[in-house]
Amino acid sequence: MRWFHWLNFPLLLIMIWSGMLIYWGNDTYTITVFGHQFFKFFPEGFNKFFNIPSRLSEGMAYHFLFMWFFAINGVAYVLYTLISGEWRKLVPHRSSFKEAWLVLLHDLHIRKTAPPQGKYNAAQRIAYSAIIVMGLGSLVTGVAIYKPVQLNWVVWLCGGYHFARILHFALTIGYVFFFVIHIVQVILAGWNNFRAVISGFEIVKNETEVLTPETTNDEKA
Repeated sequence: MRWFHWLNFPLLLIMIWSGMLIYWGNDTYTITVFGHQFFKFFPEGFNKFFNIPSRLSEGMAYHFLFMWFFAINGVAYVLYTLISGEWRKLVPHRSSFKEAWLVLLHDLHIRKTAPPQGKYNAAQRIAYSAIIVMGLGSLVTGVAIYKPVQLNWVVWLCGGYHFARILHFALTIGYVFFFVIHIVQVILAGWNNFRAVISGFEIVKNETEVLTPETTNDEKA
């Protein structure tokens, strides 16, 4: 599970980075309300700062190469969870959506006690299951954008080429938000938790009382 996790992290970063190089070629999306543009994805200063302009072909080459590694890692992860039975600990149950609010309130220090949990709490179950669905969505919409003529039926399933492109872009924004929240949660959990994610085990201090001759004599008395 840890190997899939750590492989997916750099792969997804490369996919987002190369996708931004591709998006530069037709950066049409904005946040517009009642005809007023509040934000453009992405401002020219942003593109220049990250050296994005004029790298369209480079972005496509990286994107279509690492797409295969991203897909293979994702499929292998899903197969492993199914074969090993780990899916039972990951998939949300009926009360997960209700308990997720309690987890959020606890993380915000509004609620003192966290709801009971197993290996993953309710919020983690929802987030980790959602990221799998998002990965599948990125692959399907990406294929629809890449081969719209040859795979026109996939384009149709995605609601058309333009809508497929919007979904693909929205999923990328979703990954960025997931990254930010994920990293903040890791920082809040502390170094010992992060070390456990890397090593596979957690170090717990043994706080047993050491008996000295004085305490032993007092107990006998």
